[in-house]
Amino acid sequence: MEILEVLWSGGPATVRQVHEALQDRRGTGYTTILKLMQIMAGKGLLERDESSRSHVYAPTVAREAVQGSMLGDLIDRVFRGSTSALVMRALASRRASPDELAQIRELLADIDGQGEGEP
Repeated sequence: MEILEVLWSGGPATVRQVHEALQDRRGTGYTTILKLMQIMAGKGLLERDESSRSHVYAPTVAREAVQGSMLGDLIDRVFRGSTSALVMRALASRRASPDELAQIRELLADIDGQGEGEP
């Protein structure tokens, strides 16, 4: 996920550039980053531009798509499919800002409003 974050934030990059971006946060070696990026390319998460000597990698999936997929997996595995359990645990473990609470209320109102038109 950290590799994707570097690419989403900074755009296409070489393995060396990604390694340098992650080096301060993690002690991961260059060859480990290279192998992970090769695996991610093989799984279709990254595309590799081989037109120059240093291959340039770019994400093929949007941040939101990955977040949605990972969140769905988390809900299934950890919260036994219960979105309410996830939300309750998230709100209990970290204090939400007033702006975040307003966004949550707005989302709930939108969801509640969608259900009113159904028979």
